[in-house]
Amino acid sequence: MSVSGRITLISRMEAVHRQTKAHLERIERQISARAERMTTTAKAKARRHPRGGSRWTRSDEAMFRACVDQLSFERRGEIDALSRKLMRQERAILAVRAKAISNGPTAKVDAQAVS
Repeated sequence: MSVSGRITLISRMEAVHRQTKAHLERIERQISARAERMTTTAKAKARRHPRGGSRWTRSDEAMFRACVDQLSFERRGEIDALSRKLMRQERAILAVRAKAISNGPTAKVDAQAVS
């Protein structure tokens, strides 16, 4: 494979890797947002709070964590599949880079230098 072909291949692989990573991050944001909505719905608070302080209590945080855990568990198949896909993509990118380095234009010179 030519140098430009390898560069194109690595570029495409990295673009797909970024898309997969963004998809996984989107799922995590969705879970967090849904857990926050579930918490505020379950623990409806008065609109007014003294001195404008926070209405998020420790029990709210505990409930939020429980909701995140529950939602993550429900979507564990999708999360695990994307995590495995990311690992495979990272290994493939590293393999192509290693091959590009070992078969690059200076491969013979590098091999002679090592010997």
